[in-house]
Amino acid sequence: MGLVDDIVGLSPTEMLTIQNWLSFYSKNYVLVGKVAGRFYDENGSPTPLLQQAQALIDEGQRLQAREEEKKQRFPPCNAEWRSTSGSRVWCSKESGGISRGWAGVPRKMYEPGSRGSHCVCVRTEGSPSEPSSSFQPSNRGDLDNPRLQEYEDCHPLANWCALKDEGSI
Repeated sequence: MGLVDDIVGLSPTEMLTIQNWLSFYSKNYVLVGKVAGRFYDENGSPTPLLQQAQALIDEGQRLQAREEEKKQRFPPCNAEWRSTSGSRVWCSKESGGISRGWAGVPRKMYEPGSRGSHCVCVRTEGSPSEPSSSFQPSNRGDLDNPRLQEYEDCHPLANWCALKDEGSI
């Protein structure tokens, strides 16, 4: 397979993946020089393309930080599938690898511009984590968030739910 150094068309997230790969190698290998080409000139100085690449990496880091912050507010559910019982989602104090002081309840979350939903754990007490004029603040945590939907045939405050074959967890 022919490798190329062309980054045109790569997203900020893809550029962040490349940066993570480069960080791994810089920690484990000794730098012996720079290759003159798209990213460094013959004097080893950065080219404008390297500066563009760094701007994409910076944007990827901002997107990743936003995603991590969202996972703190709406951690992913635990999920399993068994041939005997089908799919099940549930919330615990460490669902999705996010440690917190609350377990929450599973809900479908719909993201703007996305076709489907994904399961998140939702706080049931306290103030909403996303103040909005589209729903009234209460002491129900994030239960009234308009992007969330209960799973069919699940008790609204149950911390687990057996799913009918709904296509997405």
